[in-house]
Amino acid sequence: MLLVCRFTVLEPDVADFTARAERALELLIARPGCLRGLLSQSMDEPDRWVLTVEFESVVAYRRALSPFEVREHVVPLLSEALVDEPAAYEPVLVASGGAVGRQVSLLARDAGTVRLGEASGPSATPR
Repeated sequence: MLLVCRFTVLEPDVADFTARAERALELLIARPGCLRGLLSQSMDEPDRWVLTVEFESVVAYRRALSPFEVREHVVPLLSEALVDEPAAYEPVLVASGGAVGRQVSLLARDAGTVRLGEASGPSATPR
């Protein structure tokens, strides 16, 4: 599972933002199932930043965000991310060791059509 959060950070706020992001990455990478994290700055627009964190699974991601210290330091930072696109991504193709492998999706086949509360039976009204 890949977490991708984009930020707009003005020059006067960069030092504070990077310090907060560093603390967030320290806390996340210490959690089981967190594989790596990156904070990157755009080379084209210096006020644009992206925080990416890779987890073994959705379960590892959810568990990593559960401890109090993470909720205290990481969640407020993530809440400042731009909201014009999704933040959680599932790998489809993974390239390593000279080969590309296709990943099996963990999403249910009807994930895009079933609403909360409908999983136990058919809905009286179609979506």
